[in-house]
This record gives sequence, C-alpha cells and structure tokens, in this order.
Amino acid sequence: MPRWTTYHTVVPRLRRRARDERGQALVEFAVVLPVLLLVIMGILYFGRYEDYSNQMTQLAEEGARWASVDSNPSTTQQLQTYLQSQAEPELQAGSNTVTPAQVYIYYPTGQSGTDGSVGSELRVCVVSTVTYPLLLGITSTTQTIAEYATMRIEVAQSSAGFTGWSPSNNSTSTTPSQCPTS
Repeated sequence: MPRWTTYHTVVPRLRRRARDERGQALVEFAVVLPVLLLVIMGILYFGRYEDYSNQMTQLAEEGARWASVDSNPSTTQQLQTYLQSQAEPELQAGSNTVTPAQVYIYYPTGQSGTDGSVGSELRVCVVSTVTYPLLLGITSTTQTIAEYATMRIEVAQSSAGFTGWSPSNNSTSTTPSQCPTS
C-alpha cells in the first residue's frame, strides 16, 4: 500500500510542476537582457558623442569670433592653445577613449583676400577622435568629430601684439582632411 500512495502523490506533483510557469519570467528576462543592455549602451554612447560635438562646436565658434575681431583673450598663449585650454577636461587632456581636441585656424583655399583684410573669411576647425566599444568590448570603432565655424574678418590683423593665427602658419597641408577648405 505505501507504494501506491507514493506513486499517486508524486506523479500529480510532477505534473503540476511541469505545467507551472514560475521560471518563464526568468527565461524571458535572460533573452531580453542583452538587447536591453545594447539599447542602453547605444543611448549612452550617442549622448556622449553629441556632448563632445556640442562642446567642439562652441570652441570653434568662440575661436572664430576671437580671430575675426583680431583679439586674443590670453596674453601668454596663442589662440589655438587658449581655445584648447577652454575645453572640458576630457577634451583637453584626452583619455583612453578620446584624443585631445586640436584647434586649427585658417583661411579656406582659393579665398581671395587671404592677407587678413576686412571682409575675407577665416575658419576655425576643432578635431578629436572618439573610440567606442562595439559588441560588448569584443572590438571597438573610432569616430572622428570635426566641428567648424566660419566668420568674416571684422578687424584687420594687427602686426603687433596678436600672435594667435596668420595665413602663413596655418597652411592647408597641416589641416586635417575632416576640416572643410571651402
């Protein structure tokens, strides 16, 4: 008799457990988790990229304004160095995922009046490279961010006091390919 009782009590319990759905939520979560993590990481990396881009745009616009009025807010640094020092700390010094921002002040090629005369254009370009991990750290991708601003010169370049830029020391051979030249 004990066998019969054991058989009739154990088998129904096993059948109930086989139909039980308590582990279903855990399995579904395990399937959805990698996709959810990829979406969250994508949002974070996109936000970081946009933040760097906005900071670099602001630096380029500030530099173009200073250069167009022939002024340098720093008495000890060139304008490019001053602009780099105004960047956020990670864009100033760089890190393992971001190269330091480089500032270029130049005239586009083919521009008439490249002697610094009033009305001619100058362009400030800020370039940095950002590395993003891809596929959860298995490999990575790099993206070069280049932001620029163009302004007309309002005050002719003076010969004394301002050493922030000149057409001669910003030739197109030192300008990176990401900076537009026209």
